Amino acid sequence: MAHQLLLATRNKGKIEEFRRILDAIAPGEIELIGLESFPDLHDVVEDGSTFQENAIKKAREMSIASGIPAIADDSGLCVDFLNGDPGIYSARWAGTHGNDQANLEKLLLELKDVGDDKRTAHFTCVAALAMPDGRSHVEEGLFHGHILHAAVGQEGFGYDPIFQPLGMSISSAQMSPQEKDAISHRGKALRLIAPHVIQMLRSLG
Repeated sequence: MAHQLLLATRNKGKIEEFRRILDAIAPGEIELIGLESFPDLHDVVEDGSTFQENAIKKAREMSIASGIPAIADDSGLCVDFLNGDPGIYSARWAGTHGNDQANLEKLLLELKDVGDDKRTAHFTCVAALAMPDGRSHVEEGLFHGHILHAAVGQEGFGYDPIFQPLGMSISSAQMSPQEKDAISHRGKALRLIAPHVIQMLRSLG
């Protein structure tokens, strides 16, 4: 029987991405449940100062509230010219949480006169697993590239249309979901944490 695992996010893009990656790693072993299965759960306040603090806080609070193992991530885009911003504020960079277009436009405006050699950036993803008994595990994945001057492509979400992965000539939003999963920050973090997820879930019997 598959073990239940709560994915602590309401972001549909992240949910699909997590599901694809976990299904590829452990087919049939994990029943991924979204927050829609727990409509009474409150949103976790992401008040940490790092990706790791936010990820583990979300996972722990959701595991305690739901009574089942929970996995959460905190991820964002870190632009070198902006000293690592928007970073942990990526989803609300323009002021409203989850307004991808506004966030993207603000970033392009802030880099308007910045040359290609200074547009380096990377995505960071910290994935955290929390168990109801207090055990936890955290992994991190990075995705290097640079910021384009205009949005290109229709795939993905967030900053994908303006992010060109290192060594590629297309944006993240021009990659198929499978291509992106193979090299993305989230794909890397999940593949690193997956063996620990499986081990801890199996330990429950």
